[in-house]
Amino acid sequence: MDSALVSIGLPIVLVVIMFGLGLSLTVADFTRIAKSPKAVAIALVCQLVVLPSAAFGLVLLFDPSPLLAIGVLLLAASPGGTAANLFSHLFHGDVALNVSLTAVNSVIAVGTVPVITNLAIDYFDPGGAATVGLQFGKVVQVFSIVLIPVALGMLVRRLSPDFADRMDRPVRIGSALTLTLVITATMVDQRADIMPNIRAIGLAMILFCLISLTVGYLVPRVLGVEGRQAIACSMEVGIHNGVIAITIAISVLDSIEMAIPAAVYGVAIFPLAAGFGWLVTRRRAREEGKGSAAPHTGERNDQRAGP
Repeated sequence: MDSALVSIGLPIVLVVIMFGLGLSLTVADFTRIAKSPKAVAIALVCQLVVLPSAAFGLVLLFDPSPLLAIGVLLLAASPGGTAANLFSHLFHGDVALNVSLTAVNSVIAVGTVPVITNLAIDYFDPGGAATVGLQFGKVVQVFSIVLIPVALGMLVRRLSPDFADRMDRPVRIGSALTLTLVITATMVDQRADIMPNIRAIGLAMILFCLISLTVGYLVPRVLGVEGRQAIACSMEVGIHNGVIAITIAISVLDSIEMAIPAAVYGVAIFPLAAGFGWLVTRRRAREEGKGSAAPHTGERNDQRAGP
């Protein structure tokens, strides 16, 4: 892709988004994981192991083109997105846990993204268009525009918390609008090649969204993580940073086709996450209602059993 809008616009959007994340972070967010080690460990295993495995299974099931298949695995390897914090807040999750997971996973992804993506390239496209692979040095370059803005945002917050609070909303809105513009312009420019690929991968990405959200919630719950933290894990595991995947696909691997799964996912995940969050919170409310009603039922039974 030689388009200046993509080659320059995407990195700028990524910088703005991650700077906005940094404005909401403090050093304590990195150290807070010690207070919830079980939830953090489970969420990271889901993110780093379970989801790439699920993505691999979906790719084998739907059998898309090699470049689309690599794009699915690239997305699955990407860390959680900043939108996870917002959705967790909306549906009464542990937002502090979300922030900590986003921060830690963004650092870990520097190593895991090239490993998983290169394994996908070796499996689906050996000797093909992606034969050069994803070089670690290139990934470090991409993540430098992720981690450096985060660090700068954290510095701004430390020096001026009030300014960081005032800037949080404008930065979020501005980055969302700019990202929408860049992705829309790219899809319009490349629509002849993109539309057939969207039809080929659309259903698989919807299923991947649902699997990500469900795994992120059910696995922690089954392993004993409390409800608010399970909601946070669900949003963190379910809502990936698609901008990173798109940036790597286009700017590093020079493939619009590899970016299509992340673009489709970016459209599908928000309504699906909203619906999933509504269902989970509604279920929790019913369970809590039954729990609070149980003692009254017992009292009535005791009264009936009495003389």
